[in-house]
Formats: sequence, structure tokens, C-alpha cells
Amino acid sequence: MTNAERPLVISAPEPRTLDLIFSDKSRARLHAKYEVVEADADTVAGLGDDILGKARYIIGQPPLSAETLARMPALRSILNVESNLLNNMPYEVLFERGIHVVTTGQVFAEPVAEIGLGFALALARGIVDADVDFRQGSELWGGEGNASARLVAGSEIGIVGFGDLGKALRRVLSGFRARIRVFDPWLPQSILEENGVEPASLEDVLTKSDFVFVVAAVTSENKGFLGAEAFAGMRKGAAFILLSRADVVDFDALMAAVSSGHIVAASDVYPQEPLPPDHPVRSLKGFIRSAHRAGALDSAFKKMGDMVLEDMDLMDRGLPPMRCKRAERETVSRMRSKPVAVN
Repeated sequence: MTNAERPLVISAPEPRTLDLIFSDKSRARLHAKYEVVEADADTVAGLGDDILGKARYIIGQPPLSAETLARMPALRSILNVESNLLNNMPYEVLFERGIHVVTTGQVFAEPVAEIGLGFALALARGIVDADVDFRQGSELWGGEGNASARLVAGSEIGIVGFGDLGKALRRVLSGFRARIRVFDPWLPQSILEENGVEPASLEDVLTKSDFVFVVAAVTSENKGFLGAEAFAGMRKGAAFILLSRADVVDFDALMAAVSSGHIVAASDVYPQEPLPPDHPVRSLKGFIRSAHRAGALDSAFKKMGDMVLEDMDLMDRGLPPMRCKRAERETVSRMRSKPVAVN
């Protein structure tokens, strides 16, 4: 296949890179089948008509205007490998033209769910504090070191949000014989029941759970919706585990609830990233901290490239994308997640 025959792909995957999301073998396949034009996200709109006019796919989510899209008559899909849907393009124009907007964020579901389980076990059994005490020579042996320990097995668990991550979390928890309640106002009750969880109100999820996992995306409706009142209603000693985005919680209120001893918590995300060196959460007892690393496994990133290639192959044959997750007309404009700052 000559260069003239190969479909043109604009590659602007910031903050990812092609080397990050494609294995050597997959990247060779990409370049063998497609003419790839690499550009910085902010320069895509300034590319010439000889490129924009032929582009069939965009890997990334560069800022695009309606005027720029009008110069792209061949565009079939924007393959978002950052995974947050940013408000930097006219989605209504894309939907009207039948241009698919898809994301690869589901590659993170399993690794994030696994670390969430790790947080739950660590909080339930005091693993991190026990390790610190042992290093300092102040460990408590046997039952004396288990005064506040509890089991995840047979516990009551609440999940806020039930997208790809919520479903993956349910799978990793399946062996613990737990009662799992889920609050997700975007899903019908039947879907939750088909996935083996109990539909519940937010109040029931918070007040009746030993462990609360928050895996909801940030939207225009839920920013900061978990605050002091929500934490005060949780069971004393319950664990609050934040895995999605920090903006769904009042982070100061969360720290206050942990500081008071009412709950314990773990988080992989923060209101500001990287976190300032003097941020009080760094020294907060009862709080397990992780530096937004839950999903950042090389194996997950490489799955992104495979998914992109599979979906482009489907669309080349006139079929809809199946591997990546399609943005929905009714919800895309509600998303308020911040872009990731690092790989």
C-alpha cells in the first residue's frame, strides 16, 4: 500500500506518547497501515488543508473548533487516549456528523480496582501502621495489634458510581461474600441487579457500609457532593476509599473526618497534583496515600494502543468501534474531570 493509499492519522496523544501506548509490534502495525502525522495538541488546528482534509482519525483530544472540523471532511473518529473528556471541542458538531468520539479509559479499571482492594485490606487490618510500628520497634504482637482490625469478608460494602471501574471492583470483591450496595443515578436498577449488586440510595451506601469506594466521574452535578455531612453519617471506623477524582469530595472535610478518628481513608487522587510538600494530608494518621498511580501500569497503557488499532480497523471496514468506549451525546457535556498531568 502506497502513502497515497494509506488512511491518514493525526497523532496528538498528549499527555501520552505513542511509545507509551503502543508496543513496538503495535506501533509498527500502525505505521505500516496508516500515514501518521505527529503534532502537538495545540498545533493541530494550524495544520494545512493537505493534512486536515485527508485525516481519517485523530489519536488524542486536541482543542478543535467548529471551523477546524469543517476543514476535516474525511474525519471518522477521535480516539481519546487521555481518557477524560475535556470540553475543548464542539461535541454537538461531532455527533451531528456521525464522527465517533471514543475513550480508552477502561484499560485502567482492573488495575485501579485491584489497588482499591489493597487499600481496603490495608485499612481493615492496619497493615501500613503495623509496618511503620515494626520499623520503629514499637510493634504490638498478636491480638494486641488487632484492636481495631476487621475483615473485608462478610462485610457491607458501598460503591458510588458503577461504570467500568465499579464493575471491575465488584469482580475483585466477589470472593469476599460481602453485601454490596451501589449508588449510580445514571443507571437503571436492572443493570445493577444483573451485575449482582443492590441498587441503593446514596444515604444507604454511606450509612450502612463498612467500606465505601468512590469511583464516580466528576460531572456538572456532583462536584464536591461528598462533604462533612456525608462523612458524619458514615459508621464509626468505616473506611472511605477514593479512586476516581478528588473533585467529587470536599477534601478538607474528608481530612477532618479522618483527623477526628470517625473514619479512616485512602486516596489515589488529590485536589492538586502533584501535592504540595506541606499539604496536611501527608502526615494525617489513618489516611493511606497513593500518588495517582493506581492505573498507571505499562500493561494498561499498551492495551490502549491495541484497542485503538482494533477500532480503526473496524471503522476502515465501515463498522462501528467496539473496543473503546463511545462518548454519549446526553452525558459528554456534563463531564468535569481535570486532564491528567503526567503519564
